[in-house]
Amino acid sequence: MSLELRKTVTIVFIDVAGWTGVGEALDPETLRSVQSRYFDEMQDALESHGGTVEKFIGDAVMAVFGVPAVHEDDALRAVRAAAEMHRRLERLNEELARERGARIEARIGVNTGEVVSGDASTGQRLVTGDAVTVAKRLEQAAPAGGTLIGAATRALVHDAAELEPVGPIALKGKGAPVEAWRLVEVTPDSAGVRRRLDAPLVDRIAELARLEAAYEDAAGERSCRLVTELGVAGIGKSRLAAELLASVDGEATVLVGRCLPYGEGITFWPVVEVLRAAGGAEAVAAALGEREDADAVAAALGGLLDPERAHEGSDEIFWAVRRFLEALAADRPVVACFEDIHWGEPTFLDLLEYLVGFIRDAPVVLLCLARPEFAELRPSWLSGAVIQLEPLSEPDADALLDQLGELDPETRRRIGEAAEGNPLFVEQLAQLALEGGGSTLPPTIQALLAERLDRLEPGERAVIERAAIVGREFSRADLADLVPAELRGEVGAHLLALTRKGLTRPDEAAPARDDGFRFRHILIRDAAYDAMPKSLRAELHERYADRLDETDRRAELEEIAGYHLEQAFRLKAELGTSDEALGLRAGERLRAAGRRALGRGDAHAAVNLLGRAVALLPEGGRARLELLPELGSALMHAGELARADEVLAEAVDGAVAAGDDRVRLRALVEREFIRAWTRPEEGRDGLVTVAEEAIAGLTPLGDDVGLAKAWWLLSDAHSIAGHWRERTEALERALEHARRGRSGETATLVRVLAQSLFYGPTRVDDALASCERFLTEAAGNRVLEAALQSTLAGLHAMRGEFDEARALYARAVTTYEELGQEFLRAVRSHVGSEVEMLAGDPQAAEAELRRGYETLAEMGERGVRSTLAAFLARALAAQGRYDEAEEYVRLSQETAGSDDLVTQVVWRATHAVVLAHRGAHAEAEQLAADATRMAEETDFLDLRAGALAGLAEVLRVAGRDAEAEAAAARAVATYEEKGNLTGARRAHGA
Repeated sequence: MSLELRKTVTIVFIDVAGWTGVGEALDPETLRSVQSRYFDEMQDALESHGGTVEKFIGDAVMAVFGVPAVHEDDALRAVRAAAEMHRRLERLNEELARERGARIEARIGVNTGEVVSGDASTGQRLVTGDAVTVAKRLEQAAPAGGTLIGAATRALVHDAAELEPVGPIALKGKGAPVEAWRLVEVTPDSAGVRRRLDAPLVDRIAELARLEAAYEDAAGERSCRLVTELGVAGIGKSRLAAELLASVDGEATVLVGRCLPYGEGITFWPVVEVLRAAGGAEAVAAALGEREDADAVAAALGGLLDPERAHEGSDEIFWAVRRFLEALAADRPVVACFEDIHWGEPTFLDLLEYLVGFIRDAPVVLLCLARPEFAELRPSWLSGAVIQLEPLSEPDADALLDQLGELDPETRRRIGEAAEGNPLFVEQLAQLALEGGGSTLPPTIQALLAERLDRLEPGERAVIERAAIVGREFSRADLADLVPAELRGEVGAHLLALTRKGLTRPDEAAPARDDGFRFRHILIRDAAYDAMPKSLRAELHERYADRLDETDRRAELEEIAGYHLEQAFRLKAELGTSDEALGLRAGERLRAAGRRALGRGDAHAAVNLLGRAVALLPEGGRARLELLPELGSALMHAGELARADEVLAEAVDGAVAAGDDRVRLRALVEREFIRAWTRPEEGRDGLVTVAEEAIAGLTPLGDDVGLAKAWWLLSDAHSIAGHWRERTEALERALEHARRGRSGETATLVRVLAQSLFYGPTRVDDALASCERFLTEAAGNRVLEAALQSTLAGLHAMRGEFDEARALYARAVTTYEELGQEFLRAVRSHVGSEVEMLAGDPQAAEAELRRGYETLAEMGERGVRSTLAAFLARALAAQGRYDEAEEYVRLSQETAGSDDLVTQVVWRATHAVVLAHRGAHAEAEQLAADATRMAEETDFLDLRAGALAGLAEVLRVAGRDAEAEAAAARAVATYEEKGNLTGARRAHGA
């Protein structure tokens, strides 16, 4: 078993200046005696301070502080050893002058840095690395009788040494000058870095009281409370949370989940842990009981618990988690604790905020633990209940020490000073002292942990390093395939030893089928991980990914396996070993995870995963080229349009260079979607050209996913022109290809297709049948269900079935609001207003449109808002409120795109009615005629009929009854062609 390690050490080089002259003046036997005395004195000085002499090189001596064991003050020991070597050399020179008439001048270099440490017992060199070279070069640059130290060493000793800067110096073999300082003097018994206790010292009584008060408020008011503990690593967030959880255990349901330090792409991992802590699928079913929505909730959560099932979209998961917590809290309060949310994905953090806003009549406490940097990631979070954990007061730190064992007063003082009130540091320092690790103060907690690791038995060290590969939590089974063969039967014993030594502890949240453990603190894990050679880390990451692939949870753990393969690839690359096959494998796993994230609507996670996959693949390689269009699509979904355009431009250029027409066409289609949104003034010609080229090129290749996007793009061009039949046909083709290619865009295409059936020339009865079928097939996808319900509401209103229409629309609105889909709720307000206009209630239509318009205004949206403004003007005009109607006509006219045909027709027809009632008959008739002519260019039958009805009203107000009746008759016929019986009746009555 190799004992090779990576560690931070301090290297000392000492060499004689002018030894040649001494040799010439002395007899060889005398010279040998002088050399021996010199080497003995230098070696004794080094070893007396804890250094290990690696070798003698001619006249030079090299020593290492930190091998075989790291000490927290290795840099200070090395500097003190250097000062002592100079003092000893002075005494030796006095003796040599009296005895031999000789004198030795020496120079010393000291440098701190990361090295690879070998096993001296096997004959390997003790340390290798650039830090060794720099130490030697500093020695060569030092003046005779002087010591130069490097920047890293200075940072660790500046409070204990008087140092004189010598400025950047050029060192042989270094590309840039190196900062150096001359050692003047070392202060005895002084810490290398003095501790500063700037933060106020507080106890934990007040913080615990606030947690308990939040719990009592939630229980008493049957409401949801969000409480966040904020503090640095080790400050006691988990310990404080454990106090609350223990105090309410038995009267409340306690659930715990945590965000993985490597989880962007594992968005809902904390939710999965909470569900498993509650008892899994059986507990979900039991909690929901006979509730009306039990099946839908179970289906959504089941997708998280069962990796073989498809995940629902984020919105459905949000809703389902809320409903489950509400059901679980029906009988007694629920306390859900989420650790390390500073590592949480944006979508998961959105979930927590959603739960706080929407949980009703349920006592739930969401207790979140985060590091201070979380405040910068989510500043709005701080508006809620935040408990800022400060260092412990001295009395509380002493009380903690009392519980840890018998320590002498001086050791207690040193621990208190070094820990600075950090409970973890207090605990770890005390444990080190109890293990006989000395009482000197560590300059950093990392040095402390490195020392503790170096004191482990070889088998224990091997086990904790393998555990560090797995992560903060691990099981005995996780390590079975990672440890050396000779240790496989001893893993359990070593884990118990590590637990006794305070480095790990049992993990009660682990699955019952195996013993679970977790590191006492993430810093312990990091120290163990960083100490391993990169080559070993790479090997173990890859081996662990292989193990994950062999489990029955392969799909669920796909993102984690991708992470481990990614780390293996990067580590090998850092070592100068290119492993293209490993990069391809890692990229494929991350790509698959990214696709799944995009399919469930988690665009941010998809961007993260697909972006990492792209970064792993070689420039110009086929795998990377094929992935770029997918990354571009994910970026569009995430709203990063500029970056998406850059990625897609790279894909197009790369595909042209590689002669890959399939990737080129896919990228062109994706890029055209962006340009349709960001450059509407360019019109529809570009969309048509790109879509038709893509369809022609991708059809012979059988690329169903690409063809689905191409037909969708073509349908957008038809929509701009108001050609709904052609749009419907294109969308049907797109949906056919999407289903065949198992595209994640299927649900969106169904929603868009239903809209096309509603607005287009498809008869109402036929559109109803299709949308009812879509609704049956959409069971479980609540966003799609809501969209279809609102579309069906409009269709039923056209048949005069207003009770059914209003019920359907109300269900859609409820779903949108429960899922927090404010944008879709606002956009769909047009359908709700149509129901009310057909029912003869323009006031209700106005109210619905105003809500949608104001929501979009708050969001800063303009495109859909201009359309709603036009329909809002129409509802106001129907009430005779012409001044207000004209105001919204103006807003619509100013913001609508020139090729937005629907909006252009509606505002013209409405303005014509307003002008007619004001007596401006000529202008009104011209606008009404323009609206009718524009509408006739489309097959949007309701738009055409509405324009004709407006013309009829304008003519009737002008007293031209015969012409008005003719226009009204044409409107009736057009409504009847659509099957809009209600519209026909109202136009006939007008």
